[in-house]
Amino acid sequence: MANNHDDDPAHSDFALLQAALRDVRPLQFEPRHVPQRRRPAPRARFTRADRRAVLAESLADLRQPLAPVIESGEELQFKRDSVSPLTFKQLRRGQFRVDAELDLHGLTLAQAEQLLGEFLADALIHGLRVLRIVHGKGLRSGHRGPVLKHLVNRYLQRVDAVLAFASAREVDGGSGACLVLMGARRAAPRP
Repeated sequence: MANNHDDDPAHSDFALLQAALRDVRPLQFEPRHVPQRRRPAPRARFTRADRRAVLAESLADLRQPLAPVIESGEELQFKRDSVSPLTFKQLRRGQFRVDAELDLHGLTLAQAEQLLGEFLADALIHGLRVLRIVHGKGLRSGHRGPVLKHLVNRYLQRVDAVLAFASAREVDGGSGACLVLMGARRAAPRP
């Protein structure tokens, strides 16, 4: 039995391929120069209106009477005479169910004040008794200290409907949040 490669289809296909590729030479690779894309021009983070609002906000702080300085880790505590010591102790320990929560992180002073007023008014309308307000510890506020914490402290003391407030337990936000005990009084801030 003779071994005839001409009869083998695999061998004939391979021979044809070799014959077809006999004159083929590898291409020389020349890297092309790809121009770099220009980066977009940087944009300002704040518009002129935002800058004016920040300036007005910082000047408004100077016009207001100085409140006692609150450090970032300091706890807030306030109660009206009508609140019993036991009730205030229970509030500070977080023994009341929180009916609603407001987070003021990342807001300007003006935005936070408006939102805080609306939140308290809404709480009164719906008869909510205990609120949690997250104002943050003010760790990124720099030399001005905890700005939103100052706002919350001043604002809540002026609202007649607020019977008491105290910084939350550590697991609920610690000195970066406060629990507010609401009453049925009017929500308008005192002048």
